[in-house]
Amino acid sequence: METSLTLHDNRFEAFFHKLHTSRTLVMMVFCVWEGLRLIGLLLIEEELQKRAREPEQWPTCGQCGQRLHSKGFRTRQMLTLFGWVAWERRIGRCPNGCKGTQVAPLDSRLGLDKGQRTSAEVKWLACTLVVFVPYGTAALLLRQMTGLDLSADTLWNWTQVVGQSVAAQTGLELAGMEKGGAVSEEALGDGLAKATMLVGADGVMVPFRPKAASPKGKTAWREVKVGIIARLTQRTTRTDKVVTALKQRRLVAFLGPIEQFGSLLKLELLKQGLLHATRVVWVCDGGKGYWGLFERLLQPFGAIGILDFYHAAQNLCKAAKTWLDGRTVACRAWFESRRHLLRHGREAEVTTELDSLLQSKQLPDSARQTIHNVRQYLQRHENHIRYQQFKEEGLPIGSGVVESACKWLVQQRFKGVGMRWSEDGFNALLYVRVAWVNQRLDGFFPIADFSSPK
Repeated sequence: METSLTLHDNRFEAFFHKLHTSRTLVMMVFCVWEGLRLIGLLLIEEELQKRAREPEQWPTCGQCGQRLHSKGFRTRQMLTLFGWVAWERRIGRCPNGCKGTQVAPLDSRLGLDKGQRTSAEVKWLACTLVVFVPYGTAALLLRQMTGLDLSADTLWNWTQVVGQSVAAQTGLELAGMEKGGAVSEEALGDGLAKATMLVGADGVMVPFRPKAASPKGKTAWREVKVGIIARLTQRTTRTDKVVTALKQRRLVAFLGPIEQFGSLLKLELLKQGLLHATRVVWVCDGGKGYWGLFERLLQPFGAIGILDFYHAAQNLCKAAKTWLDGRTVACRAWFESRRHLLRHGREAEVTTELDSLLQSKQLPDSARQTIHNVRQYLQRHENHIRYQQFKEEGLPIGSGVVESACKWLVQQRFKGVGMRWSEDGFNALLYVRVAWVNQRLDGFFPIADFSSPK
């Protein structure tokens, strides 16, 4: 690229003086870092001025049909990752004075909106930072990384706008799906396309403000529903042990009714190739609402349902403690032996024993209802507790992958010390965070060619 910029330019005298007088390596590195930003700023301004001097093909006025005339050059400024960039560009206007005809063609070619004062890459970096850390911390990190001094409120406003864009796009996709339109599937390699699809869902409680726009009042806890879709693969560890690995992880999260969460989950399932999956597995604890989603969305495709083993064992423990004193050796021995039977393919023996207990006159009345509930619970999931068979087929028997998703998607970002959310603020950030996790956030900024991995 041709440029008139040279390192002997007077604008670099202060930079070289600071570099030569730096006493430590750290000072030299930071000095050069600052110099590189200065070089980048000057290169951008020079390229913009070069483009502004190129001949302009003026369009015609949309009102009177006359070709627009140049009205000379006007200065424009834009905040970028290198700092404030300023340049002059031609302004055109209708010779007949028609209202609303003023244009700046170079601005359009640069992808800039009228009135825009911040370049998209700044907003992209800011929104990426707030995915991980609070707004105030993100503003501090942005200042340390780029020298840009932006407030936490500015970052919050940008996140709201991007979150609303993600929500609007999701709404359009949902509407198309509900009308029977085709859902675009994400590209999968042959290995992943043939791998087992793992699906799970769970809920996590998040603290909210009781009233909008007011921090006063008692915290209101609300459930955020989280779903995960992944492909089950295998990998070999350094000790030559073959273990299960998850690939193509995609998350769904929603604050609201489970029916709407189910629609979001269905949309993501279709994106991940549900219609062509060779085998689908659902892993979940005992929540009735989530198992209702399994029956409605996945059972028609012959999906395998697996009740979280540890949740089933927890219910057995509850039965043991109500029947036998939970502090006794007999209670612990009974629970451990029945958990072992349940885990190793002898679940029928456990349910048969619970039936016998319910028919026994020696069972205390105080424990009868609990034992009955546990028996009904296991009967309802009799096809979902074949744990020995599931393990032999290489399938997970615990919902740890779902619980882990709840922790790193929701708890790590939304349940910090002292955090309480407004519904609007939470939803916008949640949409942004999910979009980032699903590798789709960059699509809402005009920087995808540079930020996406090759």
